[in-house]
Amino acid sequence: MGSLHVPLLAVLIAGVLCQYYDYDYQPYQPYVQGISVRNCAEECDCPPEFSSAMYCNDRRLKTIPNIPHGIKYLYLHNNQIQDIKAAAFVNASDLRWLVLDNNHITSGAVEKGAFEHMKSLEKLFFSYNNLTEPVLPLSKSMVELKMIGNKLSKFPPGTLSGLENLTTVHLQENQLTTEGIVGAFKGLKSLIYLDVSHNKLVKMPSGLPSSLEVLYADYNDIGSVPKEYLMKLPVLQYLRISHNKLADSGIPAGVFNVSSLIELDLSFNKLKSIPEVNENLENLYLQVNQISKFEVGSFCKYIGITNFSKLKHLRLDGNNLTRTSVPNEAANCLRLASEVTVEATD
Repeated sequence: MGSLHVPLLAVLIAGVLCQYYDYDYQPYQPYVQGISVRNCAEECDCPPEFSSAMYCNDRRLKTIPNIPHGIKYLYLHNNQIQDIKAAAFVNASDLRWLVLDNNHITSGAVEKGAFEHMKSLEKLFFSYNNLTEPVLPLSKSMVELKMIGNKLSKFPPGTLSGLENLTTVHLQENQLTTEGIVGAFKGLKSLIYLDVSHNKLVKMPSGLPSSLEVLYADYNDIGSVPKEYLMKLPVLQYLRISHNKLADSGIPAGVFNVSSLIELDLSFNKLKSIPEVNENLENLYLQVNQISKFEVGSFCKYIGITNFSKLKHLRLDGNNLTRTSVPNEAANCLRLASEVTVEATD
């Protein structure tokens, strides 16, 4: 099996184009540890140069320590916390960021009212615990929510109701079903980023706000995309549906031919043909499907001096293409492309 070098275009056969899943966030700035400020919990550190933050991460804590008034950033990740008492955050009215990642908290161990005092909370990181349902109530000032790697099977309607400032939601690596998220995102006027990859969806999530710019639904069991789906998402720029069960029969003609899309990832599916896309698309990933024909017209409607595809990256490796599959006019069309990968079978 050899690599086909498209004339006039640089060929890249590397994994760098697929490095999508890097969620190792670092939400806090490093600091030089000093003496604790007054009222700081003795199990934690409150650096003088960042006195509104309390660092309690990596301490083998089993309970949430006393939180003094005035703390805005609280880091409790990488501990052994199993429950959250109702009074745990009674002094946390100023809290902006709360990081609870990598603990052992279950939904049943979060007492009612535990989150109601955090009226100013903007970011809640609650990933890699044992939640089976989202914690409530959430602050109306919430901007970012992460509940990655839990055991959520549903996200009921109303959970995010009234969160008009919410822009980013991470729900990947759970057990969410299509029915379990119906109505979950209704009314989120500011939502621009949603990740529901690595779940159990069989259909594309419905009822998404028109403000959405990024939608990741990789690693599910999705078999089709509704005909008017993207027409309801007029500013969507990044769409990833790789590692699903998409076949040609589930892709209506022209469903991806929208001018807003910059990146479309349909890799690792069961497609036999290149779906029609808009000339404005810059990144198209179709590797590891069953495509046997290089159809220039699918992504390049006009071949001329001024009208041609804006594609910069095109991946078609791992399909059924031969060395003769790429027509001569492909080079004229893909004038902006810097990376084209076509792995031939002959």
